[in-house]
Amino acid sequence: YRASKAALNQLLRTAAIECRRTHGELCLTAIHPGTTDTDLSAPFQSNVKPGKLYTPEQSAGRILDVVLGGSPEDSGRFVNWDGNPIAW
Repeated sequence: YRASKAALNQLLRTAAIECRRTHGELCLTAIHPGTTDTDLSAPFQSNVKPGKLYTPEQSAGRILDVVLGGSPEDSGRFVNWDGNPIAW
């Protein structure tokens, strides 16, 4: 998992550089939606702090907020659902 995650992070960074060079204002950002209440996350939900498990609608709304609030300077970044940067 760690190797593939590192590769994905670098792919985002490289794609963001290329897109900025060829498309100017285009912004590529990886967004962590938080833990979303789905069948996929069900086995891990017991470890989620109270108030930190989000409905799909909440996650989608927060992702939209990040997308609409983004700027070209955000391109190539990995951010949390609230727009705060997450360290690689």
